[in-house]
Amino acid sequence: MENTETALAETEPIRLRLFDWWSRYARDLPWRFGRTTPWGVLVSEVMSQQTQMSRVVPYWTAWMRVWPDAASLAAAPKAEVITAWGRLGYPRRALRLQECARQVASQYADRLPRDYDQLVALPGIGDYTASAVMSFAYGERIAVIDTNIRRVLSRVFLGRESKGGAASREERQLAWQVLPEDEDPEASDHRVNGDDRLETADPQIRSAAWREPPSARWNQAVMELGATVCVARKPACDICPLAGHCRFLKAGLPGLGSGRTRPRQRFAGTDRQIRGSILQTLRQASGAPVSRKDLKPLCDDEIRLDRCIASLDEDGLLEIGQDGSLSLPQ
Repeated sequence: MENTETALAETEPIRLRLFDWWSRYARDLPWRFGRTTPWGVLVSEVMSQQTQMSRVVPYWTAWMRVWPDAASLAAAPKAEVITAWGRLGYPRRALRLQECARQVASQYADRLPRDYDQLVALPGIGDYTASAVMSFAYGERIAVIDTNIRRVLSRVFLGRESKGGAASREERQLAWQVLPEDEDPEASDHRVNGDDRLETADPQIRSAAWREPPSARWNQAVMELGATVCVARKPACDICPLAGHCRFLKAGLPGLGSGRTRPRQRFAGTDRQIRGSILQTLRQASGAPVSRKDLKPLCDDEIRLDRCIASLDEDGLLEIGQDGSLSLPQ
């Protein structure tokens, strides 16, 4: 506990260096810096789950052009939603996002709730996503805790690797302890004229109304550092803005990379790959039914192919006709 308290005393210089780094090197993603609505922030968070940001940007841009709000996505045909999800992976997320959109459109008049409990009650929204929306979209002071943030905070302040699995009580307490205060409550309200819909006709231009409170900037900067510099196995300590304050680096990087609870899952040859190939075939069919015979080249094991088809049917990602043909759901 004494070591933690000593480390916390260094929070202010750490914050200043991190904020300077963020202002210089933050990736200019289209949903950042007040250029989208709270709904757009939510879509970016759902798409980014277990997916690299570089892959998300074109999908997010195209998605938001077609379905800029919950109501438009709620009314979209399922087949179009699944097709637009493309190769982002875990396509069940697309349907869960649409379920969320329907609830937002019907229960909240197409306005994403600005309340943590209401957010986590929406389909497919957990603690991290709700916290991210509260912080990044609404500027509320709340600790956002994901793998990258846990890794950075544990290394810098505790001098050790973050353990895998769910965040520990100590990690959650630390995240709240180092979270900056937002001195002026009005500064954390970056709505325009009391409306939470920012004017974002051009996503390449930062909104003049954008005011990012310190807590939101901290959450984003720590997460960005963990994603681009303080990575799991090969951290770029030589260019890290916090190198001079990092207890993990000073200790010689003990147990580097040991925080992972399981090895990275392979994709080639898995049921996930076969499921993705089946969906891609259905997308390319443009609504025309596809026979099981047409899918045999995707997998030479008929039992395994049937299992993948059945799992897609169970997830609501395809429909099976009376003749056994397959198509995307309508």
